[in-house]
Order: sequence, then structure tokens, then C-alpha cells
Amino acid sequence: MLDELLEIILLDAEEHMEKSLAHLRKELSAIRAGRATPAMLQTVRVEYYGSRSPLNQVATISAPQPDLLVVAPWDKSAMGAIEKAIQSANLGLNPSNDGLLIRVPVPPLSGDRRQSLCRRARRLAEEAKVAVRNIRRHAKDQVKSTQEDENLSEDMRYHAEEELQKRTDRYVEQIDATSRRKEAEILEI
Repeated sequence: MLDELLEIILLDAEEHMEKSLAHLRKELSAIRAGRATPAMLQTVRVEYYGSRSPLNQVATISAPQPDLLVVAPWDKSAMGAIEKAIQSANLGLNPSNDGLLIRVPVPPLSGDRRQSLCRRARRLAEEAKVAVRNIRRHAKDQVKSTQEDENLSEDMRYHAEEELQKRTDRYVEQIDATSRRKEAEILEI
């Protein structure tokens, strides 16, 4: 049975690990995998009335076809700014404006582009694993200082560290699985 303070440290560490995994999933959702998804434009910021706003706050984004995104601005005067923002976002997309909607054709991915997207996905996964390991290191330091401050037994500290390692291993495996799924999705033709 773990001491209540040690259990709080473990729960806090697990909460931070979950946030790292959620962040990775969000980042991977923005990587294009052959078909158009509104998440592809989540990083686009539009200069709108003097401030930079996320695209999804000034327009509706939809993917009516696997190779097309449609952006419907709520304010027609923002059309030019939205078009410019999509072009300058370095996503390799070329929007066209018909006066009512902005159509963004999504070209098929080349083999080299697929490989570079896979490398990016692996890099993001590695960053998430480093974040999880840093959380583990911080929690381990907290466990050790709590054990010393509260005069807890060495066995309790070792048990807490074992439990922390199990949770870390579980999150690292989830990160690897998420990365593998995304790479398979990218390489799927």
C-alpha cells in the first residue's frame, strides 16, 4: 500500500503523461495523410481586424471530397486574408476563391513527401517520449524527497518507483502505437 502523498505524485505524473499523449495526437492529426481533413488547416492563422486568429474562428472548414477542402468565411471581407494565410502557411496548398467559398485542392502525396511526413511523425513521437521520461524523472525526484521528508520506508519508495515505471512504459507504448498508426496511414496509397 502506497502512502497518500506518493499516490498523489503518481497521479499527477500520469495526468501530465496523458497530456503529452493528447498533444502528440493533436499534432499528428494535423499531418496530412493522403486525404483532405479540416485538421490540416488547424495551424493556419489569419490576420483579421488587426489580430492573428486561428482559421477555424473566422470560417467553417469542411472536406466534401477526399481531395478537396472548402473554407466558408463568416465575413466575406476576410476572403483575401484567409487565402493569403493558407498560401503562406507552407502546407503546399494553393487555394482558389470563387467569391463565396475558398476551395483548397489537396494534391496527391509523392513518395518523397510521404517519407518526409513519416520522419516528422517519428520526430513528434520521440519528442512526446522525451516529455514522458522527463515527467518520470521529475516524479521520481519528488518521490525520493517525499520519502526523506516524511520518513517513509525504502520499500515504499521502491514500490512507488516501480509503479511510476509501469505507468511510464504504458504511455511510451501508447505513443509508439499512435506513431505506427499514423505512419501506416501516411504510407497508405
